[in-house]
Amino acid sequence: MTDLMVLTDYFVIANGTNPRQVSAIGDEVARAMKGLKVPVLGVEGTREGRWALIDLGDVVVHVFDETTRSFYDLEHLWADAPRVRWKKAVRR
Repeated sequence: MTDLMVLTDYFVIANGTNPRQVSAIGDEVARAMKGLKVPVLGVEGTREGRWALIDLGDVVVHVFDETTRSFYDLEHLWADAPRVRWKKAVRR
């Protein structure tokens, strides 16, 4: 995203299968980042469970239900952005 916008460097786009799962994923991402001392700048939408957004500054995490993800189609909207392969974190 770095070359396409000034707001963030990366989008992480994920989905849950129901509102409770979307909310839980969003809440857990925010909790885990706080535990790692990563500043959480904002969290939106976890109560509604359709689209949760977690703003971590350089990274913005979007968690959708399947219908909302399909409707907004961020992968298509930002198709010019290079995709980065996800690397599993190594726990120490």
